[in-house]
Amino acid sequence: MIDKLLLGLFSGIAFGFVIQRSGATDPDRMTRSHLMIDANIPQFMLATVALSAVGLFGLQTAGIGHTVILPISLVATGLAAAIFGIGWGLCGYCPGTTWAAVGEGRLDAVFALVGGMAGAAVFAHLHERLIPLLYDPTNMGRLTVPDLIGNHFLALVIVLFIICIIIYLIGRIWKNDSTTD
Repeated sequence: MIDKLLLGLFSGIAFGFVIQRSGATDPDRMTRSHLMIDANIPQFMLATVALSAVGLFGLQTAGIGHTVILPISLVATGLAAAIFGIGWGLCGYCPGTTWAAVGEGRLDAVFALVGGMAGAAVFAHLHERLIPLLYDPTNMGRLTVPDLIGNHFLALVIVLFIICIIIYLIGRIWKNDSTTD
């Protein structure tokens, strides 16, 4: 058990370091990314998703990794996405970059973190009451790309291909004025 905790701690510290070095803890760079001026952070985030997908596939293939796939609910997911996007737009951080920015000593990130924790506490308190209202009406069941395609490796290849195309397009279409740091 302690090995897993240490592995998690080390992985978190390493990922926080990478997030900080990529510039994702800078709310000004995040704002430029949202305005489609700086393509580096979205490209970094998509590359991180791609690498994580490969790593998770490898762990699951080796019998080490285990994921729990929750059913999809359009209303609950849509509402969560809106709240997530509004919060990110208001404070300039997503949840992961908030923690890294707090570790960097950014005071504004401390307020974002406190607000996020308060929101999580309210959600946890209301969760049981929200399920029948927001989750159940549009519950589509468990749905994954491998379930749709029927092959885990082929699904991974397709998802990685799509992510690579998006990374390329972001770099080509966005102004990419990241030299204004």
